[in-house]
Amino acid sequence: MVKFGTDGWRARIAEEFNFENVRKVAKAHAEVLKEKGLNKVLVGYDWRFRSEDFAKAVYDVMKTEGLEVKLVGSACTTPMVSFGVKYMGYNGGVMITASHNPPVYNGYKIKESFGGSATPEFVKEVESRVREEKIEFKEYEPEFQEVRKHYVEKLRSLINLDLLRERETLIVHDSMHGTTSGLLEYVLRDTKVSVVNIRKNRDPLFGGNPPEPIEKYMEITKEKVRSLKADLGIANDGDGDRVALVDEKGNYVNTQLIYAMLLLHILENKGKRGKVVKTVSTTYLADRICKEFGVPLIEVGVGFKNINEIILKEGGVIFGGEESGGYGIPAYLPERDGIFSALNILELIYLKDKTLSGVIEEIFKRFGTAHYKRIDLRVEEKVKKKIEELRENPPEKVGGVKVREVKRIDGVKFVFEDDSWLLMRPSGTEPLIRVYAEAPSEDEVQKLLDAGVELLK
Repeated sequence: MVKFGTDGWRARIAEEFNFENVRKVAKAHAEVLKEKGLNKVLVGYDWRFRSEDFAKAVYDVMKTEGLEVKLVGSACTTPMVSFGVKYMGYNGGVMITASHNPPVYNGYKIKESFGGSATPEFVKEVESRVREEKIEFKEYEPEFQEVRKHYVEKLRSLINLDLLRERETLIVHDSMHGTTSGLLEYVLRDTKVSVVNIRKNRDPLFGGNPPEPIEKYMEITKEKVRSLKADLGIANDGDGDRVALVDEKGNYVNTQLIYAMLLLHILENKGKRGKVVKTVSTTYLADRICKEFGVPLIEVGVGFKNINEIILKEGGVIFGGEESGGYGIPAYLPERDGIFSALNILELIYLKDKTLSGVIEEIFKRFGTAHYKRIDLRVEEKVKKKIEELRENPPEKVGGVKVREVKRIDGVKFVFEDDSWLLMRPSGTEPLIRVYAEAPSEDEVQKLLDAGVELLK
């Protein structure tokens, strides 16, 4: 059965993710688009195994269904497809990618006319139309759409390039064998920012690891920053909608701190005011920053589609992001964009005239320290049941610490008196149970994680 998760349908290549099933999903998607009177579709693809061929299969089915379809001219990032849909006159988009998943996976992401991940309602309509019968289609000579150049020029128009011409800066950019390869350098041409690219070639096996910018897969990034004495390390996932950072000392910077830095930059340096959205797995620094600037903060379930729901239904959102390293600025796109996020961090460092670690130090002084960690457990039925039990009958204390509040937005989250928290939930993209914790010290984080694992036994 084809089942969409928090962002798209993902499955193992040559098993569930095969040409027959991709065509079934494409036909179902085409039917929904036609029913809504939408007929222009942009199809993109990443560097995973045979992604370009799966994209051509989607193209052929949609063309057979009478839609006006174009393929992105070359392998691209997911934000490029979203950009193309919003700014280049398309009614919808498809991105063939499994994002940060292991190399054996590929996937099908749906983008709607607003230029972001499809709403749960739209996805359900597509899912309900996927049928078992064989799909009839014709093969067509592909038509292409140039997106990369327009996308880069848009990003350049949104960043203060004059600021980035003021002093020399050295960046290590790790594209993790994904399609952000060379992009940062292209955007930053004619500035004083020099970019050293690593893991820049196409490798459908991604060097043996998932193209996920988390610390355990970024040792090479950290080493390169240290060896070159670079000012900053930037990594993106396989399809470019996530970002991770390494500071000038070669230390990994967790994604919660990136959220806090971007939020502060938007409020303090850009002077924006409006609603802010975070997922339930995102830092308490967001609450404290929003309180200081007097802006409302809305908490939603994990998955950028839940942030998009607030952006679309309520409006007035200036920033949204999640623990996984995906952040969106709706004035540009209601979509995560790892390259745009990195450019905003770079801008922040220049404006503060500080190192990345110096910016983080300032945030800790102003809003309190915050340390974070996540562990992933294998899915077992008894663990899923335990989460449900904890939702229904939460303990008054966890690891000897009094629970101030219980949140059931997604899984179960225990919030404690000092704002520290513990969250347990099943992943929506992988067969895993995720356990998250944030607290003022690393020791407290580990104690909360240990207590969480104990609760799930």
